[in-house]
Amino acid sequence: MHTKSLSILFASMAMLAVHALGRESQLINNDWRFARGHAGDMAKDFTHGTEYFSYLTKTGGFGTDHSPISPKFSDSTWVQVTLPHDWVVDLPFSGQASHSHGYKNVGWRFPENSVGWYRKTFNVPAEDLGKHIYVEFDGIFRDAQVFCNGFYMGHEPSGYATQVYDLTEYLNYGGDNLLTVRADASTEEGWFYEGAGIYRDVTLHKVNPVHVAPFGTFVRSETAPDYSNANVLIDITVNNKGLVPAEFTVANRIFDAQGNEVARTPLSHKRLGAKQSAEITDLAAKINGVRLWSLDDPYRYTVVTDIYVNDSLADSYRTRFGVRKMEFDPAEGFKLNGKHIKLKGSNLHQDHAGVGSAIPARLWEYRVKKMQDLGSNAIRCSHNPATPVMLDICDSLGMIVIDENRLAGINDEHLDLLGRMIRRDRNHPCVALWSVFNEEWAIEQEERGRRIAESMTAYAHALDPTRLTSLGNAGGRTSVKGVDVKGYNYLCQNPIDEFHEQNPGWYSPIGSEETSGCGTRNVYRTDSVRGWMESFNRSGLDHNRIIHPMARGWQFYNSRPWLAGLFYWTGFDYRGEPNPMAWPATGSQFGIYDYCGFPKDDAFYLKAWWTDQPVLHVFPHWNHPCAEGDSIKVWAYSNCDEVELIVNGKKLGRKHMDRDGYLEWPAVYRPGKLEARGYSNGKLIKKQVVETTGAATRVVAEPYNTEFSADGQDIAIIDLSMLDSKGRLVPDAMNALTVHVDGPAEILGYGNGDPGFKEVERPARDARTFPIKTFGGKAQVLLRSLPGQAGEVTLTVAGDGITETSQKLSAK
Repeated sequence: MHTKSLSILFASMAMLAVHALGRESQLINNDWRFARGHAGDMAKDFTHGTEYFSYLTKTGGFGTDHSPISPKFSDSTWVQVTLPHDWVVDLPFSGQASHSHGYKNVGWRFPENSVGWYRKTFNVPAEDLGKHIYVEFDGIFRDAQVFCNGFYMGHEPSGYATQVYDLTEYLNYGGDNLLTVRADASTEEGWFYEGAGIYRDVTLHKVNPVHVAPFGTFVRSETAPDYSNANVLIDITVNNKGLVPAEFTVANRIFDAQGNEVARTPLSHKRLGAKQSAEITDLAAKINGVRLWSLDDPYRYTVVTDIYVNDSLADSYRTRFGVRKMEFDPAEGFKLNGKHIKLKGSNLHQDHAGVGSAIPARLWEYRVKKMQDLGSNAIRCSHNPATPVMLDICDSLGMIVIDENRLAGINDEHLDLLGRMIRRDRNHPCVALWSVFNEEWAIEQEERGRRIAESMTAYAHALDPTRLTSLGNAGGRTSVKGVDVKGYNYLCQNPIDEFHEQNPGWYSPIGSEETSGCGTRNVYRTDSVRGWMESFNRSGLDHNRIIHPMARGWQFYNSRPWLAGLFYWTGFDYRGEPNPMAWPATGSQFGIYDYCGFPKDDAFYLKAWWTDQPVLHVFPHWNHPCAEGDSIKVWAYSNCDEVELIVNGKKLGRKHMDRDGYLEWPAVYRPGKLEARGYSNGKLIKKQVVETTGAATRVVAEPYNTEFSADGQDIAIIDLSMLDSKGRLVPDAMNALTVHVDGPAEILGYGNGDPGFKEVERPARDARTFPIKTFGGKAQVLLRSLPGQAGEVTLTVAGDGITETSQKLSAK
């Protein structure tokens, strides 16, 4: 293509939308059909694979297939579902089920519950003939087989890998088409709740034969020493999926967040044979007056990569990126854009009340912002690659992420999974490290472990030379040496100071896991019958019988400038792995927040020392179940200089608060009132009163968002709190309530934070009314919009002896 004609095109073109000029990307999460199959009986599994000519025998089944992969199969009795979807949420609990997966009836013991089938009918217009069309699944748990119009597309054993399938030659142009997915969750991939099903987004892409490959750009930048400008290098992989060779030109333009062009790379001219790919590397541009991506200002640019064939624009591909410099300095710890920052992080599973592993984008936003409310600036994904939606949110909110590979290995299958994570996620400015694996006990003490880690590190560096690697080390002394940034899981398991004395030149390490010590929200005595646990921070019953392991961890990492920071286990409670509890507990209780995002007492310890906001939190609540006259300890978390405690009018003393510390007083329990007063520089700046309450008489609804998109994907999150007649939160209220929704929304699910939860947590589709229970005075309801239906939504909440309340919302 001539440079002159290309310049004319540049002058006349506005910034391109994703769907423009031959590229169209459509989320196809709505209107799927679902049914459970059978993992142990092929006849009960809709006869799948039993045909004379099966899908493995003849392409397209040779017309003999009557299973769900066939367009002739009737799914009229199947239920309609919206993705993301986790079918395990609807299964019952059982003491015979998997401990690590939350005692849900799924897995090899329950073959009737462990296979799920999905079908989606979609139309492809006749004018799309000649385009390249592919489908992208962000995650299917697990062991997924994918079919299109009866044709076998492929198979992916991992539940955490993004999968891309070419549909082009199998489609009916000008008619309906069928996608079928079979997922088999009989085998666990992790030791935590994983759910089952198409639990992440699905996108249909339509492009011209010559196009940028999926995840086919890599944008990296290097800032000037004074951070005034940045050199940008762009690598691009281009596919020619056509049947004839093609000559093409690649042009890159960089736009700021306001849509202004700020730089462009030189043109690159190439020729590709039919069905070939080419990588074009190191296309350079310079951004003057660059605006950096940071925690306080998560600014991003966009590269628009244009592909021209025969002087016509064939493809336009957008890549968002941020310019920032991340360092793990051996002496100064973690630095972002030259500024020392202590990583204040937590580990997060993909799991939330009411939806299981199928977390919508709005709920990810809610979860990340909850962590930021405490002053947290980092998340470690545990223990699998992040969902792309979550990384987009962390990019936009300014949250640093450690993206984690699922399993150690150096064979093609394992390295392919590691590579897919890196290629997909390496343009996200939030991603600081690639964690190659976590707690591989069998190899941590062996030289083989070091060799495996070194090989995975080398592979990661080949794909992304801009980032370092890490791993979560459970205490071994060998495999951890094979990565760049050492990740230490727990002070009690790793000789951190010893390692530093022996290896002062190592990159600044991280505390990849450190115990939060948290137990059940608003519970102060372990009750194994109900599945409730007292916080280790007060009981001292962690592995080393240390009082307040949360404070110990933060004090250790904060006092050593050469340590980058730490990640508490965990940010939120999660289903499964209820250690050290067992059935009837169904969920882990080491979250700083409970399963719904309601803060536990120990969240305020972190808020006191991770933020500059004045914090004063006194506990336990004064509806304590102990007997009147019993001895009790009262605790305070605060960043005030001093805290004074008054119990039922009696002053128990004014105490100095040490940096990163906490306070406690011995007291005698009698119903009444706790009062805490916080002083700084001798002045009273904060006061908190905790009173014994009456019974709950009313409920209040507190929405996270009052508006949501009428696309069938967006949700509203509504927290419910039980109050007594004086308007005080009743911290031990466990009330039966009924929620009812009117308007264009459906009840997606609910939770209450009880780690012994065994309720039905979401209604049948189209149900307008649903019974729920509160726990510790709280519950949470999730509503989902209906596609294409805008209007006012009303949530009404009522219960016996409870004044009815309602909350208005708007679907737009």
